[in-house]
Amino acid sequence: MELHHWVTVTRAVDERLWTLSRQGRAGFVLTARGHEVAQVASVGAMRVGHDSAWPYYRDLGVGIAMGVSPYEVFLGALRRGSDPHSGGRQLTAHFSSRELRLGSISSEVGAHLPHAAGAAYASTVLGDDSVALCWFGDGAASEGAAHEAMNFAAVHRLPVVFICENNGLAISVPAELQAAAPIAARAAGYGMAGATLDGTDGDAVYDATTIAVERARGGEGPSLLELHVPRIVPHSSQDDDRYRSDDERAAAAARDPLARLRSRLIADGILDEGGVEREVEAVAAAVRADLDRALAQPEPDGQRYPEWMHS
Repeated sequence: MELHHWVTVTRAVDERLWTLSRQGRAGFVLTARGHEVAQVASVGAMRVGHDSAWPYYRDLGVGIAMGVSPYEVFLGALRRGSDPHSGGRQLTAHFSSRELRLGSISSEVGAHLPHAAGAAYASTVLGDDSVALCWFGDGAASEGAAHEAMNFAAVHRLPVVFICENNGLAISVPAELQAAAPIAARAAGYGMAGATLDGTDGDAVYDATTIAVERARGGEGPSLLELHVPRIVPHSSQDDDRYRSDDERAAAAARDPLARLRSRLIADGILDEGGVEREVEAVAAAVRADLDRALAQPEPDGQRYPEWMHS
């Protein structure tokens, strides 16, 4: 039920962000749609505020599951000065929180993987029992920074879990033109544990991430999890998606993890269709209220920088 709630919230915020983009109110929007179950379920395995989190720009569900409110997301998307993550200076869903130990999200693909390895190294030096969790896409797996981070983490047996959300496309480049082998197969070459999973299966993601986190916390080193997820909409609000056929888009939509989760909850007697409808309506109302609050906030003052910068 908790997984369903936060995935439903993430989907509602995601859809509202796309509407804001089409209205010209929000700028560049990178969607989590199709990734939400993988994101929220993996967060469930961590100790939020103790373990460090290193998401990438598509990880709206990671942020929300960790405690970033829809209101905060909208403040950032609408470039409001009261945005607690960047004062309205960053792109949509680019979080940064000391309290949550959520590392600042970068738009540079793969740049945060060495940061996660560094945080895990610091944990080892300090002996603070924290684990670094790092999410990234299949495109980032082709970056040199990913190799450097994983090799360093494996050599030093660092407490870090690398989580690749593989949606089969690096913007428009299909996975088969990126790598000839599964991404998780690289784990053996680095000398770390690795697994390939169906990222639409919340139970499987939660269980695998829990095992990887426990291994890391117990001094058994890093892991690489490859989660196969669908990218239901274009790469971003600025992408026309013409490189995919209608059949390919329909196949991605048919793998919607939220629909799968709801079907499972109904089949197990945990929810009925009326319960799902009530949850969706309640979440939509709360998200709309958060958006209205954010819209009422003023835009940043023109004097956004210290006086010495103007001299």
